[in-house]
Amino acid sequence: MSKAKKHPLASVLERRIAIIDGATGTTIRAYGMTEADIRGERFKDAKKDLLNNGDLFSLTRPDVIGDIHRRFLEAGADIVETNTFGATTIAQSEFFVDDPREHGGRKNPEFYQGVIDDPFLKSLAREINEQSARTARAWADRVANETGRQRFVAGSIGPLTVSLSNSPDADDPGFRVVTFDQVRAAYAEQIQALMAGGVDLMLVETIFDTLNAKAALVAMREVFDAEGRELPVVVSAAVGRGGETMISAQTIEAFWNAVKHAKPLAVGLNCSLGPDLMYPFLEELSEKAKAAVSCYPNAGLPNPLSPTGFDFGPADMARYLSGFAREGLINIAGGCCGNTPEHIAAIAKALEGVAPRKLPADEKEQAA
Repeated sequence: MSKAKKHPLASVLERRIAIIDGATGTTIRAYGMTEADIRGERFKDAKKDLLNNGDLFSLTRPDVIGDIHRRFLEAGADIVETNTFGATTIAQSEFFVDDPREHGGRKNPEFYQGVIDDPFLKSLAREINEQSARTARAWADRVANETGRQRFVAGSIGPLTVSLSNSPDADDPGFRVVTFDQVRAAYAEQIQALMAGGVDLMLVETIFDTLNAKAALVAMREVFDAEGRELPVVVSAAVGRGGETMISAQTIEAFWNAVKHAKPLAVGLNCSLGPDLMYPFLEELSEKAKAAVSCYPNAGLPNPLSPTGFDFGPADMARYLSGFAREGLINIAGGCCGNTPEHIAAIAKALEGVAPRKLPADEKEQAA
């Protein structure tokens, strides 16, 4: 297997805090996209509403997705994420397959095996991932050439719409709608397509079920071995107010112990909470993790009266993230839901010249 001695991003993290982009979905809202925009000609006859399937914009409005990447890069992002948060056969089935529960049935492993084997969904998932990666790659390279600073593309791998850890049926706690191998297979297809599209690293993000994430990490190892090359991995969890990883209900330390076998370049927290509520859990992760630490919280709590749908403006996010940085807690900083290019620009400016969290010797070896 060919593996570089040290990835360029690992070198960046030793010198300074890297900036990751904000929320694609939030930023799309500013473009006034409609159901007709996401459908285009290709999906005009789809039976279900598609507007919440933002990954499809990579196919029907790549100009908008490209412009969003441009704006985040020009705001100071070192890392832009592909528009692929839900680009697996399993997640896409929510928009293109009839729900058996509407006809007296239920979703189960047999249903999801059909989803995974469906030629249309397989082809769609691959196309979304590969095209999204190519769009992000093109803009990252363009801005890098214009500014003389390397930019990186992270393949965004979301948490799915199903859980391996919990049963959806209170009367049957042993029941699971999907199997580990099915989740692994869906993720493997996504990872292959992202690599074909030219991403620099893999980002398993917004983890609410650590077992789902482990399936993604197993798939990643299998794909890396098959491809004969390896990319850095960042793993980021969504935590609740008590510091638990949502459905998995793991503590921060347990979460780290569950994913450290993958030897991630960075591990972190994103989404779910604003930076004000995330602080104690980030502090604990920074103490426990033997990897770089990333942090890209929501812009506070949801607020339907706010232009972005969230409480905190750019100055608020800059203040909190700057505080995390000055306490030596983070190596990667940015924003999740509610964070626009203006938020990222404020964060990037506030973190200029602030030293990154110090990497112990074993972390530096891991990043190499």
